[in-house]
Amino acid sequence: MGRDQWHVIEEGKTLTLARRLPVRLDLAAETVLPGATGRQRLAHRVRRDLWRLLRDLRGFAPVVRVRREDTGMHVVAGGEVAGRVPSGTRARVAALLNDPRHRARWMGRA
Repeated sequence: MGRDQWHVIEEGKTLTLARRLPVRLDLAAETVLPGATGRQRLAHRVRRDLWRLLRDLRGFAPVVRVRREDTGMHVVAGGEVAGRVPSGTRARVAALLNDPRHRARWMGRA
């Protein structure tokens, strides 16, 4: 698999974007984004910012799940980590998912 290739798994209303299979979520946070948008495009946007946030985390492989619901898009972001997850990392991911600027950009471009 090349550097720009991602596994895209569609199961009903849920799309999972992952770097490695099988999908493993050693670390995860979630949020709901209002409105409807393209799941795959949204997943890639969130993945990019997640990678920028955690690229120095040893053995990190991002995973983003997007599920279309009546209330909007339910997003779970995190991924696989080789070794221990440093304290505060989950809170950093949650802060990213709830940052108003990121949320507006994801919804505007997705």
